[in-house]
Amino acid sequence: MKTELAIFGGRPVIQSGLSPYKSIGLAERIAVNRVIDSGSLSGFYGSWGDQFLGGNEVRRFEEAWSETFKVPYAVSVNSNTSGLYAALAAIEVSPGDEVIVPPTTMSATAISPLLYGAVPVFADIEPDTFCLDINSVNRLLTEKTKAVVAVNLFGHPAKLRELADLCRSRGIFLIEDNAQAPLASEYGKYTGTIGDIGIFSLNYHKHIHTGEGGVCTTNNPELALRLQAVRNHSENILEYTKLSPVNMVGFNFRLTEIAAAIGTEQLRKIESEVRKREAVGEMLSVKLADLEGLTVPSVRSGCRHVFYVWAMRIDEEKLGVNRERFGEALTAEGFPNFLGYTRPLYLLPTFQKRIAIGREGWPFTLSNRTYYKGLCENAERLYERELLCFEPCAYDLDESTVKRLIEAVQKVHYYRNRL
Repeated sequence: MKTELAIFGGRPVIQSGLSPYKSIGLAERIAVNRVIDSGSLSGFYGSWGDQFLGGNEVRRFEEAWSETFKVPYAVSVNSNTSGLYAALAAIEVSPGDEVIVPPTTMSATAISPLLYGAVPVFADIEPDTFCLDINSVNRLLTEKTKAVVAVNLFGHPAKLRELADLCRSRGIFLIEDNAQAPLASEYGKYTGTIGDIGIFSLNYHKHIHTGEGGVCTTNNPELALRLQAVRNHSENILEYTKLSPVNMVGFNFRLTEIAAAIGTEQLRKIESEVRKREAVGEMLSVKLADLEGLTVPSVRSGCRHVFYVWAMRIDEEKLGVNRERFGEALTAEGFPNFLGYTRPLYLLPTFQKRIAIGREGWPFTLSNRTYYKGLCENAERLYERELLCFEPCAYDLDESTVKRLIEAVQKVHYYRNRL
């Protein structure tokens, strides 16, 4: 290589920027027009009866989701966050319970227990897959533990089979936040279908999307009915069912007919959409695996990683340059990146001030759990010094573009001593 780094005025490897990815096309347009022509934009009634479970598009979408993911029950909701709230309601999480969550994830994962008066307990993450460390989880289990929420972060499965066995042995629930990992798998089973309840995201920047939306999956018919109830004003149906009334104070988490119709069309092409991102992640990893000071994403044996995020680790000492400067140089070359992902969630004001529901510190007043700097060493180190991330889902990436992304990293790495 005989060229100057773009950060110092040289010619960038990628000059025009990356085009955003668009997966919505003619099939989705036709589906939306069909719904509009029908005049029925929502098929839900908030009272017991045939329409309590939604309209034709919602039911068609849920059936297709069940078939695709080989799970008997799929319950659509209007967001992954709503799905988390519905899942914790369904398993009867109650005030004073503890729910073990990872600190490195979107905030809703850790905030959702608070809605029911439960206290989030943060377990550390593995330094290679960035998912829950089962040893950390095991150390935190108490008689108060009601559930573990495992996030299949960046598209890689947590140790779900081991976590499920652990939870089953203790009589607690395993919830999968599978927002970033559709079609990821562990030992041949899809993530989102291994725990008691799995929650998927259909937010606009995921592998497939409906703008906003989500799906909860379960193998348990009673949990499925409770999810359906919470989604749609559950208090109105208790006298017609045998459901426990615990947490059956419902919300409106209903998906519209338009969103469901779009979801059905997106689902038809989920394998190709996921495979595109998977191919990008694999190509980046193969070509950049031998660069000193950089560690490409790990894929555990028996797992499928679907690369919602391609996240490499920086060893600043071996690299000879700090992560921030390396990231700036990559950006200048046209390789978009961000550092650290989310700050460990226990450092948010909600947990530091122990104020959530009301003014008096409830539900933190029900627990002696504390949240402090140093609570999860791996999560903090990865956030502060190591993680450098790229989003395959965000961009329209053909093979030639990926090759230029690889060239950008190789160029900055080659000239890193100039930084």
